[in-house]
Amino acid sequence: MFGVIFLILILQRLGELIIAHSNEKWMKERGGIEYGQMHYKWMVAMHTAFFLVLLLEAWSSGFSLNPYWIPLSALFLLVQCGRVWAIFSLGRYWNTKIIVCKGAHVVARGPYRYFRHPNYLIVTLELILIPLLFNAYLTMVLFSLLNQWMLSVRIPEEERALRSETDYRDKHGKTRGYPVFRKNSDSY
Repeated sequence: MFGVIFLILILQRLGELIIAHSNEKWMKERGGIEYGQMHYKWMVAMHTAFFLVLLLEAWSSGFSLNPYWIPLSALFLLVQCGRVWAIFSLGRYWNTKIIVCKGAHVVARGPYRYFRHPNYLIVTLELILIPLLFNAYLTMVLFSLLNQWMLSVRIPEEERALRSETDYRDKHGKTRGYPVFRKNSDSY
């Protein structure tokens, strides 16, 4: 079971990197500006280390499943639906990097209508649920803490980028959600 889930997660992450790279190219062709380059490499290192440490801890415990693996798996699948919803809601503007198009209008759609940072919530939940599935408690605690530290750097950087390049400051108080970007000429 561990090998199947682990392989699916690795393939999912690789697919997301392909989407992110394509979206990055598309956004930069339209004047997208990248922020947060200094912390991005550390975020990638953290997520890579998560999989390595998870593999080692799960291996050391014989890849045993948590006795509550069925409800944990159901929660994990629900979180994955949230991930897909977030990615599709942002469309070409979804990325693993902070890239903002100057002058973009901020709108709320999908989970961004309800949460300012749904993708970060999803990652936080994954870093709890995945290790719990395999009784990898050290991995869960360590990477939950590292993730919170990373988000304490990343979210303020993203907020600064949005305020400086978009109408985020004007729109933020008028909507409950987090922005989805749209240039005047683009339509959904």
